[in-house]
Amino acid sequence: MSSPSSPARGRPARLDRARTLETALDLLDRSGLDALTMRRVAQEMDVQAGALYRYFATKQDLLTAMAERMMEGVAEGAEAPGGDWSERLTALARGMRTALLAHRDGARVFAGTHSTGKNVLGFADTFVGAMREAGFPDDEAVRALYTVANFTVGHTLEEQAALQPEHGGSDGGSADADALAETVSNGPYPHLKADLPTLTSTDFPRLFEFGLGLLIGGLGARR
Repeated sequence: MSSPSSPARGRPARLDRARTLETALDLLDRSGLDALTMRRVAQEMDVQAGALYRYFATKQDLLTAMAERMMEGVAEGAEAPGGDWSERLTALARGMRTALLAHRDGARVFAGTHSTGKNVLGFADTFVGAMREAGFPDDEAVRALYTVANFTVGHTLEEQAALQPEHGGSDGGSADADALAETVSNGPYPHLKADLPTLTSTDFPRLFEFGLGLLIGGLGARR
């Protein structure tokens, strides 16, 4: 016997918000953001596209919900006892990057949304709270939130773009790196030539940690 939350044998699963969201995330991971349409999601669920609008009035509403889901658990991951404000902020930024990297085009999805859900706002509240507890003025705490979050999203956008097949594939954007190396080597760019390996490196985790360290260090200097 089937329950109200499970379909009868041979029938498609019940259409609801949670299933729609999971289907959209799965489609995103398999096909990327450019292929994600309400029609494609509906096809995956074997329903008419119009049925989805009961739960998501527009595609943008769906993307916002997807961004909110991506951030699930990120704030809680930075609540480990004993860490000072800089360690908590670093953990939050790392957690955000990891969450966005967990989904294909995750940063692109997040960048175009403004979620007011508990996951995104919980992340923001934890960040600002850590700074306020450390003695930072309220306005600086909020501006720092935007600065660190924008850096993290922007960095991850570039990282995920470099991993796309048109930029060199899963080897980390080697085609773009090779083109850059050739152009710099053959051009009038002596300062860039001085450390070409670093300029063309696809070690994105190291680059992220360097930039994040600059931001956290700068906040520490202001404090």
